[in-house]
Amino acid sequence: MTLVQTESRTADADPAHGTALEAMDAAGPQVCDDMSVEVALAVMAAARTGQLVICDQDGQCTGLVTHAELAAVRDSSDYTDRVRLRDILGDHGSLASPVTTMAEAEHAMRTRRLGVLPVVDERGSALGILALSR
Repeated sequence: MTLVQTESRTADADPAHGTALEAMDAAGPQVCDDMSVEVALAVMAAARTGQLVICDQDGQCTGLVTHAELAAVRDSSDYTDRVRLRDILGDHGSLASPVTTMAEAEHAMRTRRLGVLPVVDERGSALGILALSR
């Protein structure tokens, strides 16, 4: 898990210099990492969302998965109904701190090719998400 965190800075009028806390959206559904891919897809469909925040048994955010990622796993030849979210998390364990600047978060997301980045507090609890605008 990679936490993108910097020193707190004063937000300027330019949104690129604001913080993750100022720009984040609600975290949406949070699910445990022992959930199966099929159940996670059903939760996404019921919640009408394109991503899920993944947490461990202690409630700490460990990453995020998208519908497209889950569908690709389900459609792969290696898929079985025993595959759990923790098994596919991979490099999606990147997280942002509330004091991360938007410029730094955007750079991290583009470098790691992430469309969405969870924002977590000092205890690892999900506060919200940041999404790259298209």
